[in-house]
Amino acid sequence: MMIKENYNVIGVMSGTSLDGVDLAHIQFSIIDGIWQFKILEAQTVAYSDDWVEKLKNALNLDATSLSHLNNAYTITLASIIKRFITTNKLHTIDAVCSHGHTILHQPHKGITLQIGNQKEIALLIDQTVVCDFRVDDVALGGQGAPLVPIGDQKLFNQYDYCMNLGGFSNISYTEDGNQIAYDICAVNTVLNFYANQLNLPYDDQGKIARQAKVDTKLLQELSELDYYKIPHPKSLGYEFVQEIAIPLIDSYSISIEDKIATFTHHIAQQIAAVLPNRKAAILITGGGAYNSFLIEKLQEKLPLLHIVIPDRKTIEFKEALIFGFLGILKLREEINVLKSVTGARRDHSSGRIYPRPTSPLEKDFITAK
Repeated sequence: MMIKENYNVIGVMSGTSLDGVDLAHIQFSIIDGIWQFKILEAQTVAYSDDWVEKLKNALNLDATSLSHLNNAYTITLASIIKRFITTNKLHTIDAVCSHGHTILHQPHKGITLQIGNQKEIALLIDQTVVCDFRVDDVALGGQGAPLVPIGDQKLFNQYDYCMNLGGFSNISYTEDGNQIAYDICAVNTVLNFYANQLNLPYDDQGKIARQAKVDTKLLQELSELDYYKIPHPKSLGYEFVQEIAIPLIDSYSISIEDKIATFTHHIAQQIAAVLPNRKAAILITGGGAYNSFLIEKLQEKLPLLHIVIPDRKTIEFKEALIFGFLGILKLREEINVLKSVTGARRDHSSGRIYPRPTSPLEKDFITAK
């Protein structure tokens, strides 16, 4: 257990939008029970085209191939983290707190897999690592997601809502004294999929959607998907995109541009539908915060909503920041996952701690394994 007032950590996050690995060097302090933070160095390391394809197709791999992928990804992730530490000349790091990359997320079956969370990573980067934050929650009957709300509650409580627009949109807020959070709908996992078909990485600022047409019938059919009828807690994985969203959209003979426009309107529609306080202040982060057309559509639907788009580091690295925070809470053996959010049987302190190898014998043992 590591109880002190100041922490120096690296938060690492890889999201389903496959933009790359987000790394943030953060200083945390706690004074009279109030947490404060400062994001220092921060960087997104883009995946190679080869890794993008591997991660996109990982859902279809057998167990043996998935194990090989996990090993290879762990080595690649360790190399990215080590380069970040070296480039920024970082010293006296308390922990590297890493989410890994989600491959399987089927909590209703008791399954969730984030690759890159093998214990060897502590040896490869020569640091204490805190990782694998979702598995414990799923074992306790929870969704294993979202995990960010504990950070929203303790680091961003000046806002009524905190929403991330990444591969999926997720939201957290306080209701009747409990922190509530869940995934709303797919975002960049779908938008980027179609932008890629136009040889673009994403729909820059929503320019494609702004100029294209909405297919009202598809928009209506999307809104009737079963997921939106399920009460929270609930969460989404890439399986939803691959097996439900994309097949439905592709069943319509419309242009790629119109598919992007229709789904952009769908995102705004679904977000607007779940906000009970229409006059609240909402903090929006994640890559989707740069989609000005999407933000405009949301504002049109909720004209009294006060939308706050923060500074670049907070937009791009809030999830890496909060996984750094989750790691600190785990080091302190304090609660970092809330049952009101995930539906688990109890609040708990989730994650695995892999201490920095301290002796040649220990390093040789891990290397041999």
